[in-house]
Amino acid sequence: MMSKSAVNQDGGLRAVRAWLYALAVLVVCMVAVGGATRLTGSGLSITEWRPVTGAVPPLSAEAWTAEFDKYKDTPQYRILNQGMGLSDFKTIYAWEWGHRFLGRFVGLAFFLPLLWFWWRGLLSRRLGLGLFGLGLLGGLQGAIGWIMVASGLQPGMTAVAPLKLALHLTTASLILAGLVWLAAGLRAAPAAPVPARLNRTTWAVMVLALGQIFLGGLVAGSKAGLVYNTWPGMDGAFAPPLAELFAIRPWIENFIDNHALVQLNHRLTAYLLLVVAVIHAADARRTLPGSGTARRAAGVAGLVLAQAVLGVTTLLLAVPLWAGLGHQVFAMAVLTMATVHARLSPGTAARPMRPEAVPAFGFEALTGRSA
Repeated sequence: MMSKSAVNQDGGLRAVRAWLYALAVLVVCMVAVGGATRLTGSGLSITEWRPVTGAVPPLSAEAWTAEFDKYKDTPQYRILNQGMGLSDFKTIYAWEWGHRFLGRFVGLAFFLPLLWFWWRGLLSRRLGLGLFGLGLLGGLQGAIGWIMVASGLQPGMTAVAPLKLALHLTTASLILAGLVWLAAGLRAAPAAPVPARLNRTTWAVMVLALGQIFLGGLVAGSKAGLVYNTWPGMDGAFAPPLAELFAIRPWIENFIDNHALVQLNHRLTAYLLLVVAVIHAADARRTLPGSGTARRAAGVAGLVLAQAVLGVTTLLLAVPLWAGLGHQVFAMAVLTMATVHARLSPGTAARPMRPEAVPAFGFEALTGRSA
């Protein structure tokens, strides 16, 4: 029969796990709203970074006029949106404000429960350090977000810099993967180890998914999805001529700003990810038939295939809002499943995932008495 302390500890771990998964859902919502903000051209509608006072939107006609006047001073308005009315401005403002508000809400949803769980001694030292790292990454993400917006307010700019947008999306994806990784590790019993070969390919799929998200951010930021809207070839050829792929000088900038090369890299990495995921699933089924590892590997491969189909559809339709947003959000599903799969498929040399065996890290551990 389990002791009362063991029951309380198990309930505490379930609560921490549920909190981490809830945070992961909020991060996906944040990515979705961010994608909609980008696709509707709303990201530069708020021209100032006010972490506290900016949480309150304009509440009077005078306040709306003042915000609109600030937007009228931006290159995006003067070059692309000259003559926009106040009602249209309110629409794009709402998307950007919602994105920033959700970011603030995610921050509170992270730090307030974190303090409570720490106070109750429900965080192991390893888990506490992991959460501390994610908190730092969240702060960095906020800074990257403002730097990204500031890049689009520079003279002659009408959108954010592609590299900064890709870094912003990738950092959000790292936070999502970190949350899911920590949550999946809070199991009552350690996961069964798998052969080292399978463990390596679970990591390969997860890393490739993250890299593909970064490349997708470059495609979105440079609007490379609006060229070569054909498949499987690129206007009848497997790839454009080298002279076109490296037309920009210096050559390294082609990987960021050359629409043809950016799209080609995204395509090639998608093919590689799909091949690795399918081979991994077949290997897992042959090596560990009927196991949870084999089922998860098949699930990951299925998600990667579905995402590839959605990506091709998005390209052929020249990135309509619904397809572009769906493709971005579904990428988070692929990364989430790949991360859970890697976490629950430790190699034979990996330490078992038993957070309850690690000394508590919190108020009681510091003071030696109960909260």
